[in-house]
Amino acid sequence: MIDRQQLSNGLTVVVEEIPGIRSISVGIWVGTGSRHETPEINGISHLIEHMLFKGTETRSAKELAEVFDHVGGQVNAFTAKEYTCFYAKVLDLHFRRAMETLADMFFHSRFAPEELAKERKVIVEEIRMYEDTPDELVHDLLASVVWGDHPLGFNILGTEQTLQTFERQNLVDYLSQRYVESNTVITVAGHVRTDEVMAIVEELFGGPWNRRAERVITEPPTFMPERRTRVKQTEQEHFCLAVPGLPVDHEDLHAMILLNNALGGTMSSRLFQSIREEKGMAYSIYSYHTAYRDTGLLGIYAGMAPEYTGEVVREVSRIFEDVAESGITEGELERGKEQVKGSLMLSLESTTSRMTRLGKNELLLGRHYTLDETLERIDAVTLEDVRRVAQCLRNAPAVAALGPVPGEELERLFD
Repeated sequence: MIDRQQLSNGLTVVVEEIPGIRSISVGIWVGTGSRHETPEINGISHLIEHMLFKGTETRSAKELAEVFDHVGGQVNAFTAKEYTCFYAKVLDLHFRRAMETLADMFFHSRFAPEELAKERKVIVEEIRMYEDTPDELVHDLLASVVWGDHPLGFNILGTEQTLQTFERQNLVDYLSQRYVESNTVITVAGHVRTDEVMAIVEELFGGPWNRRAERVITEPPTFMPERRTRVKQTEQEHFCLAVPGLPVDHEDLHAMILLNNALGGTMSSRLFQSIREEKGMAYSIYSYHTAYRDTGLLGIYAGMAPEYTGEVVREVSRIFEDVAESGITEGELERGKEQVKGSLMLSLESTTSRMTRLGKNELLLGRHYTLDETLERIDAVTLEDVRRVAQCLRNAPAVAALGPVPGEELERLFD
């Protein structure tokens, strides 16, 4: 049972009652992320996410953590391109306490200058950690290639330079503009009654927030089929290639998901079987589809010994051309459908996954498909549907590479 209600102040609340378990997951979703930033304030959404854990008017950072530790619960947060989420998972009898603590963080965080100074240093270390993780770093490089100067190309963490410019008032102003009722969704999934949730949310979040909403309109990005190489002394060459994908509400999204599944989404996929199993040229090789409100991308990643780079790129190109020309087989389609459905249903055994699904659907789609509706949409995909969306593989790709292979050598592979 999924129940969606809106408070008089504009806050949306979505509840999924799940009898027979003892846990409850709750998320506060705010429709703001790195996509809503400018170059001057890149990273501010992520910094605010961190700062909401650094103390309120009545609790220190340690005391906030102790609330959840003392009841065996979990609390965390994350920032993405298009949203930020603060979430907790607790036993049902501790639901009110969890909500009271999250509300305290959401409304009464101090943003103390001394805590801000420390957290800037923490995030600088997080940025440097990614510098030492090339298989993650190359995806940020790809985003900057694909989206260029559009905010979708910004690094969610910001930069060391922008972080040093943020003072307390910058954070307070940004929160006041974006953390508003009309831009926030609360989702709850687990052993709880909707009327109980609504009573608690109304009590804690139902009044006027006294924040001045500022609407941020972002233009749809243009996919840039550019190429960029960053020479870095690593043991492997880390390589990403992407072509245009589909937005989150596109009618062909499930066909695209099944195309990705056959390309490189599983251990039986074409890329994995050819490049890893048959040729032994890479340990990690996979494809993925990322969908945003108004665009998307279909990408592949491979990490290989530098001397295999050319052969891997040629094999990826061959597989792309073959799938664009001939589509996928009936067997690949049926296996893909069962794999996607199985993954979806298994994920729904977790209250956190269900809460997350509610939040993303509400923020990005504005509606909630039942499980049966989703399964029907997957089953309805035909070979022709997949072949149609596979024509995206004929587009000029965007390429990002990080490792010891010189840029001019990679350029020759695409001439």
